[in-house]
Amino acid sequence: MPAEQVIGRFAPSPTGPLHFGSLLAALGSHVDARHQGGLWLLRIEDIDPPREQPGAIDDILRSLEAHGLHWDGPVLRQSTRGERYETILDRLRDQGDLYACQCSRSELARAGVIDCLGPCRSAGHTHGAWRLRSADAGIIHFHDRLRGELSEDIRRVCGDFVLKRRDGLYAYQLAVVVDDADSGITDVVRGADLLDNTARQCWLMQRLGLPRPRYLHLPLALSANGQKLSKQNHAPALDPACASDNLWQALACLQQSPPPGLRAAPPAEQLAWAVTNWRSGAIPVTPCTR
Repeated sequence: MPAEQVIGRFAPSPTGPLHFGSLLAALGSHVDARHQGGLWLLRIEDIDPPREQPGAIDDILRSLEAHGLHWDGPVLRQSTRGERYETILDRLRDQGDLYACQCSRSELARAGVIDCLGPCRSAGHTHGAWRLRSADAGIIHFHDRLRGELSEDIRRVCGDFVLKRRDGLYAYQLAVVVDDADSGITDVVRGADLLDNTARQCWLMQRLGLPRPRYLHLPLALSANGQKLSKQNHAPALDPACASDNLWQALACLQQSPPPGLRAAPPAEQLAWAVTNWRSGAIPVTPCTR
């Protein structure tokens, strides 16, 4: 029987330029897929226009190319996938897995609850925020290649979570599950800040009868003051002129022990070394400080 074709992906949102934390996720997913002889796809998660920055997509593409992180096939943009997402929502509605919730955020905040106040679950509303029922989810178990066996009671932790917002925008949980499945993604390598999304994504996959990918959540990158490097925290953009040093530092953060003499080597040479010498088991669970 032929071996499964490994397919990894990197899926940034265009809310700003790539920073060092982004590079860890891009590099880790790229090298992990290439080490297994697999493909590496690029998806732009542009489903939240109010948060997007003009020109960010072009900046992301240029930054990846400057660091030698070349993807396979065309770039997938979530903003073009609305019809597909709606088809999936229709299927979930037909299965009785969704209901329209008209509870406002302020009402939920005042009540101190994590999801619908209750009546919407049986009211049969035709508009509102579309929530996925979680009452039958039980404990969701999943495996992380770095952290081992994990589990979460999503009914207690996040409740009936939203798949389509009241403003008509599709939620991250829906888009990522559908896009990973449609692209044949076998290995999701991403930052540990997304670890708490995994159980609810597994529940959605279960309701849709989709196979789970393998998961590996990489350590976060922290600034010198202990803050997570993120766009929200105004992490500095990657400098393409320092691509070689950026890659070397990222490999060091992932404890791949890149040789000191490789630090000034061109990105292509560094990546070739990383693909050959990749040790996913050496990646630390604890964050690294840049």
